[in-house]
Amino acid sequence: MATTEEIREEVVEALKTVDDPELGIDIFNLGLVYEVDINDEGDVKVDFTLTTMGCPIAPMIDEQIKQATAGIEGIGDVSTELVMYPPWTPEKMSPLARSALGFV
Repeated sequence: MATTEEIREEVVEALKTVDDPELGIDIFNLGLVYEVDINDEGDVKVDFTLTTMGCPIAPMIDEQIKQATAGIEGIGDVSTELVMYPPWTPEKMSPLARSALGFV
């Protein structure tokens, strides 16, 4: 069975396939994923946020996270939680996302 760290790495790779539909960049590199928690049973909880409050895409992102992680071996239940604190800022983006969006 995979270790929690191996599962976490696979989950992170899967999250990099979930794009923010407005920006076309994945939610991980955008800095929208705040936490990936895996318990001893292999259940995964992903805390994520949105670039703007009240953005209607949360259910779509939630569904895409579940689809992207569905094929990971050794994984249990996947749950997500939309969190709004701390608020997202462009500083949370990876250098890759900053470059793609024209931030220096």
